[in-house]
Amino acid sequence: MMKSIFFIVCAWLLVFGANATTFTFTAIPDQDETQLNTRFGKVAEYLSQQLNVDVRYVPVKSYSAAITAFRNNQVQLAWFGGLSGVKARHLVPNSVAIAQGYEDQFFKSYFIAHHSTGFKLAGQLPLNIADSSFTFGSKGSTSGRLMPEYFLRQRFNQPPNKIFNRVGFSGDHSRTIALVQSGAWQVGVVNYAVWEQELASGKIDLNKVNVIWTTPTYPDYQWTIRGDVEQRFGKRFIERVTDALLTMDDPDLLKSFPRQKFVPATNADYDSVKQVAKAIKLL
Repeated sequence: MMKSIFFIVCAWLLVFGANATTFTFTAIPDQDETQLNTRFGKVAEYLSQQLNVDVRYVPVKSYSAAITAFRNNQVQLAWFGGLSGVKARHLVPNSVAIAQGYEDQFFKSYFIAHHSTGFKLAGQLPLNIADSSFTFGSKGSTSGRLMPEYFLRQRFNQPPNKIFNRVGFSGDHSRTIALVQSGAWQVGVVNYAVWEQELASGKIDLNKVNVIWTTPTYPDYQWTIRGDVEQRFGKRFIERVTDALLTMDDPDLLKSFPRQKFVPATNADYDSVKQVAKAIKLL
């Protein structure tokens, strides 16, 4: 009996002891899950080498699940969009944005349309998209929902459900592109970086779907870390993680984001996102 208890205790220590020393991170599921697993599996290997700790990527199924995992300390670091990062830092006191892609300082969204609509690229959001069917990406996406809705309200002075004859949420940018390309939705909005990446990989048929408007720029994706992480991993750990991200220079790693490099970020960089989220009641 005592021997059985001994082995149970040892097993418990192995499982929970390993968890206690494993640095975990997640990312909002803004693309196909297979692409994310490939991308962030490589990032985990890189961070493990740089930080000299066990690092594990934890996939999640939704934007809200990424925020929940961060709030519950199931992950200590996350690659968030602008809105999800603002929400996560609001829920976890002392958490901080530490790095963003160079491109994330001036991010943008593409409004796209199926060729049957006849909509063409324009310098302003075309007024004649009203009464079309329209899909956002995820409900919690900065580039696929928050900022596009803000610009729609600016242009039409109405909420989306008053502008379009049907409004949906695809769940992620890759799916938005596929749905508009198939004609299931007439118009949609996507993260420009995902569009460019999928265009380069041959997944987009420009005879079926095209960009009709590019939004003004805004701050978006960033790495956010919990403020209490140093209690587990030691002093200056936040600084070490930040340095590891800012010095990431492997072209293959950066291309998978895609970003040319990471630059410093602060919570204050996302004040405009917070203000818009409050204005349209998403925060």
